[in-house]
Amino acid sequence: MPANILIVEDEPAIQALISASLKRAGHNVSTALDAETAQARIHENLPDLILLDWMLPGMSGLEFARRLRAAPRSRDVPIIMLTARGDERDKVAGLEVGADDYVTKPFSPRELLARIQAVLRRRQPQVTEDAVQAGKLSLNPVTHRVTADGEPVELGPTEFRLLHFLMTHPERVHTRAQLLDQVWGDHVFVEERTVDVHIRRLRAALEPSAQDDLVQTVRGTGYRFSAAPGSA
Repeated sequence: MPANILIVEDEPAIQALISASLKRAGHNVSTALDAETAQARIHENLPDLILLDWMLPGMSGLEFARRLRAAPRSRDVPIIMLTARGDERDKVAGLEVGADDYVTKPFSPRELLARIQAVLRRRQPQVTEDAVQAGKLSLNPVTHRVTADGEPVELGPTEFRLLHFLMTHPERVHTRAQLLDQVWGDHVFVEERTVDVHIRRLRAALEPSAQDDLVQTVRGTGYRFSAAPGSA
């Protein structure tokens, strides 16, 4: 499945090479030349994975990774460090601050893609039978019940699957195509606007309990579930 990947790399030529390779592989790419710009990108849209260069102007990639891991919103985002440092001590330092993998320059685009896929598979949230909760909203996949402040919320089966996916992937912006793949399945051929119809139904069901603003529209991109209303 396509992933939203943030490339934090201060060498424009390397950044362009990686970006082109990831786009050819079907991923959605955003870029930043330094940690400050990267933080702004993350605030706009939490990525599925971050490719982070060690040597950045200003704040180093190592320090930025440490800050990402300390922040509740970004602490679970997979990080792959990119660096010319091949010493074992440097690799250990990168892993100790929370990096999921470490790729030494120069590397082939093919190797990087394989590393990305491996990390995404390891960190992919699995569909579980655990109940999920966000504020007053609670969803139990075993009993197939949704409540808001203890009161039942009646949802159709598609709206239930849609809400379950959004609640288990909070703060991430999902395109209509991504939601179709994850909720309907990539073997089902329906129009992307079908997603809009079911989002409207989901919001209508949540509106009486004033929980409809948890499902946010990100203009020009898709939808996001956020427990911080008004952050769209």
